[in-house]
Amino acid sequence: MGFDMIIKKGRIVDGTGNPWFRADLGIKDGKISKIGDLTGEDGERVIDASGLVVSPGFIDIHTHSDTILLTNPSGDAHIRQGVTMNLIGNCGSGPAPVSDAVRLRYEESLMRSNIEMDWSTLGEFLEKVEKSGVSINVAALVGNATVRMAVMGMERRAPTAKELEEMKKLVAEAMEDGAFGLSTGLFYAPSGYADTEEVVELAKVAARYGGIYATHIRGEGDPLLDAVREAITIGERAGIPVEIAHHKAMGKKNWGKVKETLRMMDEAWKRGVEVNCDVYAWRAGATGLAATLPHWVHEGGTPKLIGRLKDPETRQRIKKDMAEGLPEWESVVHEIGWENVMISSCPRHREYEGRMVADLAAGKGVDPYDFVFDLLIEGEGQTGMIIFGMTEDDVVTVLKSPFSMIGSDSSAIAPGEGKPHPRTYGNFVKVLGEYVRDRGVLTIEQAVRKMTSLPAQKLGLLDRGLLREGAWADVVVFDPETVASRATYMDPQQFPVGVNLVIVNGVVTVEDGQHTEARAGKVLRRPVLLK
Repeated sequence: MGFDMIIKKGRIVDGTGNPWFRADLGIKDGKISKIGDLTGEDGERVIDASGLVVSPGFIDIHTHSDTILLTNPSGDAHIRQGVTMNLIGNCGSGPAPVSDAVRLRYEESLMRSNIEMDWSTLGEFLEKVEKSGVSINVAALVGNATVRMAVMGMERRAPTAKELEEMKKLVAEAMEDGAFGLSTGLFYAPSGYADTEEVVELAKVAARYGGIYATHIRGEGDPLLDAVREAITIGERAGIPVEIAHHKAMGKKNWGKVKETLRMMDEAWKRGVEVNCDVYAWRAGATGLAATLPHWVHEGGTPKLIGRLKDPETRQRIKKDMAEGLPEWESVVHEIGWENVMISSCPRHREYEGRMVADLAAGKGVDPYDFVFDLLIEGEGQTGMIIFGMTEDDVVTVLKSPFSMIGSDSSAIAPGEGKPHPRTYGNFVKVLGEYVRDRGVLTIEQAVRKMTSLPAQKLGLLDRGLLREGAWADVVVFDPETVASRATYMDPQQFPVGVNLVIVNGVVTVEDGQHTEARAGKVLRRPVLLK
């Protein structure tokens, strides 16, 4: 019959979790046409994969690539480690529906790349990504914060009945545009301004369309158990599968709690509630420095936040709440201290990047709270941080759980300024190199399943995430003896080693570690199947 490409003699790890087997793989018209002995068959290109692993392309179920896919369509940081698909719109945020607050978040960076923010709906955004071309496949969630801002702005209150109906309508429109579900970032404002009942009502809409509920829970430290319980409750009441983001326990006094949360997930499954989580292979998290501030400080948006930080009396109240924590809000500073908070991105003070807040404040002879407040004022809230609050034992515990999959919680960026979390460039390859080969925490088959078929199954993608005949040819060929991350906290923007070939929809996109500049990615839309 003739193939566009034949990958010969590879060790096939097909994504099911079953043991590897040796076979050839034939690709034609963007799909896997044949798996078996292809000796004597013709291929326009024949690749010898002797001694190498051939697996499905990795699906990153938790990314924040969003508009990055417009400014950096090559998706360098992800595609070079074998990631062939990004799920965007996580943590309650996303590029649509567009409101003034959403425009404020994205427009400046887009303008620097001469990209017009000319969409209003998720469907229009996805069409723009499609037309511009992208190297990786992309699917989207709709965020409750984005929807809330479109209807209520940054108001910290319950919605009226009319406002709730408007939000539900926007969720329905996004689902009809092909969204794969609803996300929340209840740790953040304004996502966290929503109570459980509000989220349940929005999740019911996503459930009608067969979507999932993906959540950055209200707290990953002191409130962890209650926050996981709330996520499961939302899934149970809304009748929707649940995906708990970047699962962890923050703060030393909370270490070990993941054993209890995983037990809660197991019990939920036994009751008929689908609850999974994702995890990255590092003991530090990352987000914006403004996330250290209480929810009430964010009310009204960035201008109001800056005004509160400038007021001496209000500063004292903020300090007290951050130092002691609040019942309805998790304080990172209370749980881990400024000595465990590192500045990762600070455009106005690049010299701060890679340094701890406590050390920077001590060097200037100022209170660390005042140092952070002044930094946020100067940078108008646009400063990134990495927070060291997890234990390796918990990372391993979550990695080993049958309910967990791998997610990076990062963006498919290209090398540039700042010190982004090293998971951006190395999450998937670190799992394969360190946790599979070097430490034996997972078998290679278990790890690949967590990166491929499990997230595909969660999203209802039946033609991706597995090497099987008829599936789309998203394929990674890597060397199990050398695959590794090179990214570190101090030097994070380093591409991995050991990834020989990455194929997206049948097109070679990375070869010998170099991007071919192919734009074979597809925008994936969930079929509209109302229940």
